[in-house]
Amino acid sequence: MANVVHTPTKSDGRSDRYPLKEQLSPEPLGRKTPRSKTPKRQKSDRFITDRSAMDFNIANYMLGGVKENSMNNGAVHSPSKEEYKKQLAENLLRVDNNQRQSRILAFKSKPPPPPEGFENDRKFLYSQNVAPGQAKPRALFRHIPQTAERTLDAPDLLDDYYLNLLDWSANNVLAVALANTVYLWDATSSSIAELLTADEDGPVTSVQWAPDGRYLAVGLNNADVQLWDSQELRQLRSLKGHSARVGSLAWNGPVLTTGSRDTLIINHDVRIRDHVIGTMEAHEQEVCGLKWSPSGQQLASGGNDNLLHIWDAAAASTQGPSPYLHRLDDHKAAVKALAWCPFQSNLLASGGGTADRCIKFWNTHTGACLNSIDTESQVCALQWSKHERELLSSHGFSQNQLCLWKYPSMVKMAELTGHTSRVLHLAQSPDGYTIASAAGDETLRFWKVFGNPETSKASSKAKGKEVGSVLNSLTRIR
Repeated sequence: MANVVHTPTKSDGRSDRYPLKEQLSPEPLGRKTPRSKTPKRQKSDRFITDRSAMDFNIANYMLGGVKENSMNNGAVHSPSKEEYKKQLAENLLRVDNNQRQSRILAFKSKPPPPPEGFENDRKFLYSQNVAPGQAKPRALFRHIPQTAERTLDAPDLLDDYYLNLLDWSANNVLAVALANTVYLWDATSSSIAELLTADEDGPVTSVQWAPDGRYLAVGLNNADVQLWDSQELRQLRSLKGHSARVGSLAWNGPVLTTGSRDTLIINHDVRIRDHVIGTMEAHEQEVCGLKWSPSGQQLASGGNDNLLHIWDAAAASTQGPSPYLHRLDDHKAAVKALAWCPFQSNLLASGGGTADRCIKFWNTHTGACLNSIDTESQVCALQWSKHERELLSSHGFSQNQLCLWKYPSMVKMAELTGHTSRVLHLAQSPDGYTIASAAGDETLRFWKVFGNPETSKASSKAKGKEVGSVLNSLTRIR
């Protein structure tokens, strides 16, 4: 990927700003208490012993014995005196088998020894000695950072709820549309390339990477869709068919699905000259959300008409208008946020706008709503974790936060703040550990919200050992 020489962009009289330039924050965001208000702990070397747990006779004997030994070093004592001192130590210090009590000052009382012949049947109250190699693996608790790992400047990022301006490719390259220009940021090398500038046809209204991570589809305000090669930085072709801006894109193999303000959804086969292979008409207002299921068998579409539609892939690839499988009208605002579950093929999560504020879960085979959670703020985007049963949501007014939920209990695990305007877009890294968020405050922030590879490798090794031990035990049963 070729680097470009950046020129500062100016808007609204602001100072010069460079697209995708990293911002350095002197103070971590989200600090609960200011540093100046935190009282300093006074250092002290004073220790107060527990006198009720001390035996002064034993302490006096041991201190006196040490002093006597140091004064009479090398002197020969009679056998009777040595025997007397041994019996005194056994009775006074309660030691057996040549064991000695080394502590003179006691800071807490020890529990009494169990009676002779006692068998512990309550294992959860006492620790048990385990032979080496038989210890159970400890549960790993993941730390969720409360601040962004990195922040990039994104001047002129459009604050428009109905657009989709951020996507992360399989080759670890982030595509972001800033007004009329699409930039590519390589997450491996942090290099930046300018892919295109659509001065007359702009602004750019949507971007979406093809599954191979090389080709990028770009929707424009003039109703065109362009296909670009990110390695050669050149346009391959232009796809027409809409009559208004194209705000949502979704790939299903070589088929590109586009949604527009003209309420149409069109399937384009980018391999052939006559690329339009299917049209879906059901929405009454702008189509702002499109997502194909991981299997490629179903398509979910959300619109500004508060409707969510589920489409069958086979019917959507036929000429002429295609019938939908389900028409879901439970949301009370625009449906933009859509996310298919990676571990359950027929599970879809959808999020509603300001008047709805809910995340709903659907069985797309039956059309039944499985659950609904009121998030108390506009739902802008959703991302499932590839490694855990967790869901991340981004929100608008009033907190402008990201929320991590545990599925299916929907217990809120973390709330990430830092953006000062609604968090419009989310994109997930290829390894599934990092989330990039883009907001109306014209910044991109990167969050290690889904863990890190090192911790996951350790956890998978522990699980592998457990499974292996179980399988070994099963093979011994005949």
